[in-house]
Amino acid sequence: MIKTETLELRGMTCASCAAANERAVRKVPGVSEALVNLAAETLKVSFDDASASIDAIKAAVKKAGYEAVERVADREVTIPVGGMTCASCSAAVERSLRKLPGVQVASVNLATEKATVRYDPALVRLSEIKAAIKKAGYEPLALETQALAAADAHAAAKEREIRVMWMKFAVSAFFSFPLLYIAMGHMLGLPLPAALHPMDHPLTFALVQLVLVIPAIAAGYRFYVVGIRALLHGAPNMDSLIAMGTSSAVLYSLFSVFRIVNGNAGAVQELYFETAGIIITLILLGKSMEAVSKGRTSASIKKLMGLAPKTATVIQKGKELSLPIDEVEPGDILLVRPGERVPVDGIVLSGASAVDESMLTGESMPVDKGPGASLTGGTINKNGALTFKAERVGADTALARIIKLVEDAQGSKAPIAKLADQVSGIFVPVVFGIALLSAAVWLIAGQSAVFALTVFVAVLTIACPCALGLATPTAIMVGTGKGAELGILIKSGEALETARKVKIVVFDKTGTITEGKPSLTDVLPADGIADDELLALAAAAEKASEHPLGAAIVASAETKGLTLPSVQAFEALPGRGIKAAIEGKILLIGNARLMAESGVDVGAGSGSGAPGTVDGVAAAGDSLAGGADRAAGLAEAGKTPMFAALDGRFLGILAVADRVKPGSAAAIARLKAMGIETAMITGDTRSTAAAIAREVGIDKVLAEVLPGDKAAEVKRLQAGGVRVAMVGDGINDAPALAQADTGIAIGTGTDVAMESADIVLMRGDLSGVPDAFDLSRRVMRNIRQNLFWAFGYNVLGIPVAAGLLYAFGGPLLSPVIAAAAMSMSSVSVLSNALRLRRFAALSFSPDSLASSER
Repeated sequence: MIKTETLELRGMTCASCAAANERAVRKVPGVSEALVNLAAETLKVSFDDASASIDAIKAAVKKAGYEAVERVADREVTIPVGGMTCASCSAAVERSLRKLPGVQVASVNLATEKATVRYDPALVRLSEIKAAIKKAGYEPLALETQALAAADAHAAAKEREIRVMWMKFAVSAFFSFPLLYIAMGHMLGLPLPAALHPMDHPLTFALVQLVLVIPAIAAGYRFYVVGIRALLHGAPNMDSLIAMGTSSAVLYSLFSVFRIVNGNAGAVQELYFETAGIIITLILLGKSMEAVSKGRTSASIKKLMGLAPKTATVIQKGKELSLPIDEVEPGDILLVRPGERVPVDGIVLSGASAVDESMLTGESMPVDKGPGASLTGGTINKNGALTFKAERVGADTALARIIKLVEDAQGSKAPIAKLADQVSGIFVPVVFGIALLSAAVWLIAGQSAVFALTVFVAVLTIACPCALGLATPTAIMVGTGKGAELGILIKSGEALETARKVKIVVFDKTGTITEGKPSLTDVLPADGIADDELLALAAAAEKASEHPLGAAIVASAETKGLTLPSVQAFEALPGRGIKAAIEGKILLIGNARLMAESGVDVGAGSGSGAPGTVDGVAAAGDSLAGGADRAAGLAEAGKTPMFAALDGRFLGILAVADRVKPGSAAAIARLKAMGIETAMITGDTRSTAAAIAREVGIDKVLAEVLPGDKAAEVKRLQAGGVRVAMVGDGINDAPALAQADTGIAIGTGTDVAMESADIVLMRGDLSGVPDAFDLSRRVMRNIRQNLFWAFGYNVLGIPVAAGLLYAFGGPLLSPVIAAAAMSMSSVSVLSNALRLRRFAALSFSPDSLASSER
């Protein structure tokens, strides 16, 4: 069976490290895919568990000179235990716990009165662990969980790493800048103590520099340890370049010291300790800044993780208990007070409040909640207490799934990164070759060994595979994270890249462009009939019907508070309408065919008068001119007209339609402004579909399409050589979403649709569609900028370091300047990627927010 696992990698510093790990893992028998994300420092590997194992993969990484660490799937909890008095008590608890299937470790500390349990959640539940403690005769108290602190621990480790990096930089700078002053000060006319003058005391001058460079080298020891190890494994990386460059400068300087000791005072001019010290200092500065910037690239996902509350108020036996979130089980009854975060996903049982769902949808307008409404963990209860039943907890909550989806996307690669990956794989060996060749050419040309050494060190120092490795993943991490903040969940880097190339967007009509549920739009009574009378009669009859069109009529009557007459009998007439007995009279509601069969003249009782609007529903006052013509006009407008007749007398027309979502037309207009063609696919008649298309501004209509044929229609559009996106929300949209180059699911739709899609919009309206394409274009533009800079920097920098300008009368690049340029190259790529954090969805206006709540 093919399995996919994500491991954390340690020891990587550049794109060459990432390439080396990928090569090593792909050589393991049974591994089908290995993707390393330098920015996230992760390895995503797919393998056949019959021929490969995690241990074999970890061994391959270790052999390449790095370390792979599994993300712990087991959970570990610390449960305070009450009632223990002696060692026999603790032993009894341990025995009881170890009998449970799935418990790997059970250790009870009598002194602290705590049991530490590591277990597999798939085999044993926390409630069973607590039950085992009770069965042993003791009381499990509120637990402490390490799983809750996992994200915080990772963040704390990163912060420690950054602090250590800055401390190393400070140590290196503290010794390197005095070293630079001593080495170069006399050349610039700066004062030096007489005891350090190079001409008078050359040995002292040299030894002081040697003493000062040692702490700088110690601060950068990791470059030597990792770099030389990678070199020995045949996979040199950026650390190898730094180690070789600075080592060459130090070794040549030590040779010069040896010559000074043997009486050659002129060798004092050939000391390069300050070059090594300053190079290490500048690279430590760059690495420190890079670590800070890389931390910011994942700020969005850290913000999502921080939304999960740590405790929940559970109601048990009428009492309110504050329990850690991990103790909440599906079916528990919970209370969330005003101002608190909803702990898990569930259904409201009682209470009324407004809930801020901006973490989920990106919209700031609170959503009203009452009995039967769904709640999402991490959202904020604003102004009323709610009691609700827990439905999804832990990794099953919407917030946990969003975090997982974003993590997967951030660990993915876009196709545009392939060239950078290929170059990174051979980059360092090629740079070594260029450095050696350049030094040899200058020696052959008659330059001194010192000149050749300067060129050699400058080429090794200026080359930067880091920028190549960070160009794509940092932009994807920031872009997908920002999208998640705005309610746009992008599942992979490939989806980001493909979305930029889309030329046609196909929208499903029902539930996507429209609200997906019919509502009453027009009440057009005949002469002598009041609109409320017609509506009350129709609603009374339709109340016994299960048809959604009838439900729309009933809902409208209930909204207006109308009193409905009693119905004595009811009969559904398939394909025509309904028949009901009301107060001894026969009421018919249905299509023109039913009226014709029943001998009802729908043009009877006609008069003059244009329809008006009553409570947002069109009404015709006391007259209806030309019922058949009026019904045809309603149908042409995309509505479903229904005739009503009582004992053969025509009463009027009621029209029902699936209303267009507010904001649909604006979203489609934005897509057109972006140069994207729009199409609508529906099973409705051509006249109804055309009416909706006209209302929202759709370019192309695909009407009367059966649910199973939607994917074929998408494929037909793709046959024209264009990239097609499909936007839908239902189960029957899933095949079309999968067929499209980019599938976009509306988050209020079905789980099947969301599973099939490449992009999920957490808002129910279409404003997120142009936002998703806009974000995709900006991310890809940012990646191209990063790659252009990364390639351009190396293509221009390496020849300059090799002495190209000097050959034509220009200056020779100093290794110190080369180190500064190299340090800033990766920082510039990261800084450019971080600009994506300023992306704002254009659909975020008060009007669109208000309309999305209706």
